[in-house]
Amino acid sequence: MPDTLLAISPIDGRYASKTTPLQHCFSEYGLIRYRTIVELRWLQALAKHPDIDNFTLSDDANAKIESLIESFGTDDAKRVKEIEATTNHDVKAVEYLLKEKFDSDEELSAAANFLHFACTSEDINNLSHALGLREACDNLLIPTVKKVSAALVTLAHTHASTPMLSRTHGQTATPTTLGKEFANVAARLQRQIAIAESAEFLGKMNGAVGNYNAHIIAYPSVDWLQVGYDFVESLGLSHNPYTTQIEPHDYMAEIFDSFARINTICTDFSRDVWAYISLGYFKQKVVDGEVGSSTMPHKVNPIDFENAEGNFGIANALFNHFSNKLPISRWQRDLTDSTVLRNLGVAFAHTLIAHESLLKGINKLEVNEAALLADLDASWEVLAEPIQTVMRRYGIENPYEKLKALTRGEAITRETLHEFINTLELPDDAKQQLLQLTPSNYIGLAGELATSIPDQT
Repeated sequence: MPDTLLAISPIDGRYASKTTPLQHCFSEYGLIRYRTIVELRWLQALAKHPDIDNFTLSDDANAKIESLIESFGTDDAKRVKEIEATTNHDVKAVEYLLKEKFDSDEELSAAANFLHFACTSEDINNLSHALGLREACDNLLIPTVKKVSAALVTLAHTHASTPMLSRTHGQTATPTTLGKEFANVAARLQRQIAIAESAEFLGKMNGAVGNYNAHIIAYPSVDWLQVGYDFVESLGLSHNPYTTQIEPHDYMAEIFDSFARINTICTDFSRDVWAYISLGYFKQKVVDGEVGSSTMPHKVNPIDFENAEGNFGIANALFNHFSNKLPISRWQRDLTDSTVLRNLGVAFAHTLIAHESLLKGINKLEVNEAALLADLDASWEVLAEPIQTVMRRYGIENPYEKLKALTRGEAITRETLHEFINTLELPDDAKQQLLQLTPSNYIGLAGELATSIPDQT
């Protein structure tokens, strides 16, 4: 029986093929690998410092360290877990693994005392989580959201002039175009993508309560503030100089909130498309062999949009908890953040699943222009707006009230409106303009706006 069938969580079971890329960033192996990298990079940083003159690393030793980083694999992570079974401390187990690795090399063995030098576990952990989070966002999540945005831009351009009926409050309303509605969503996503891309990933390397206490005692002449800054920045992270034992996770909350907004926008879109499929505005491409219903053979259900909505909901519930919980820690540190941080991958996995489902659904959409036009042609009452607006321009009294009396709750046809327009005291060109209006051509600048949405991928 495949292991995925035994998984408790669907992100490691049913959806495992979609979430595998995140294992590198958020799995136990991933966290151990990042911890190993941080420990070894800190050792190298100390060795290069001119004021720490009783400890250096040769080019050969540095090459061996690089090899340890490059070759780190699941067997190494398993060994860390074996050590942890004795130490009951996951970060210390990484240090002990590296000391084992160093034993076979005289120079590295002599340097082993400087592994984890002046560090609290959180120095290693906060940087490791930041590295995993950055890798997941930059390499997986943001590129996937960009694919969704790009697909919407393509639809916006393709259907820029395809008219459709708007439905404000669920009621027939001023026409728009299909492309403009896609452009609306793409524009929202593009703004949130820009915010997500501008996110800072913070880190600290300042000891037990953030004051470099042990560092200063050991090497009073070293500018440890600069060392901490340089080291964090060397990892591609932004230095946070003001922390307790833990980096306070405010930047994480900003990132979670950013992705929650992206997911909310896509939930809004998923629900709208679901409704438009129900109205017949869209057909869905039939996939050979796929079954829509176990009892109704005719059905092609909008399952991709439903799956997306469900997974967006789970992800956002977690993101909201993370944002509310992680910035809170009793005094200089409590451990409530630890188990929460281990679940970051769950929220991002559901986000990734949702966006992949959304993309699949978008790619199956086929526009049913006949249904769009039929709906418009049955809704001549929407032209009450332009008629009363032109009446205002030319000073006809009570234009809104007259159109309200004519149209509200009444069945309105082309003939009804034309008869009304012909009774108005308007200039001939204005009257002709109104007589030429149809629900299909009363679309304002929708086509221009849809065409103008840029592709920012």
